[in-house]
Amino acid sequence: MDDKNLDVLQNIEFGIVSAHQKQNDLNDYDVMTALDALIDVYRIEIRGHTPKEYSLTAKESLVFSEVREMCEFRLGRKEIDETIMDILEIKTTEEILSCLRKIRKSVERWNSRGGKQGYLNFIKDYVG
Repeated sequence: MDDKNLDVLQNIEFGIVSAHQKQNDLNDYDVMTALDALIDVYRIEIRGHTPKEYSLTAKESLVFSEVREMCEFRLGRKEIDETIMDILEIKTTEEILSCLRKIRKSVERWNSRGGKQGYLNFIKDYVG
């Protein structure tokens, strides 16, 4: 999965970094909560049910919207330039869900190693 979806993982992490740049007091728990909600959204979509409303803080909502924008882009649901469409591989909802879960585990791992912004401090040097 890593080689096949590395670009998607980077896109999702770019969304997280974008949120962090807009809200520098964002912490890993905000990211985890937003990712949990997104995982739930796409899991419910796969099952064919109606998504529910999520009660997120402003910081969590920012992460949610930035990352969802990237996910929707990779699902081919956003209008994009023709030249980008030619090189962009559209992903399935299952692939997006798998990527979100992988990043969620990474947030938890880096948080346990580096404190409340352990993950955010780790990725900001690699994405942006």
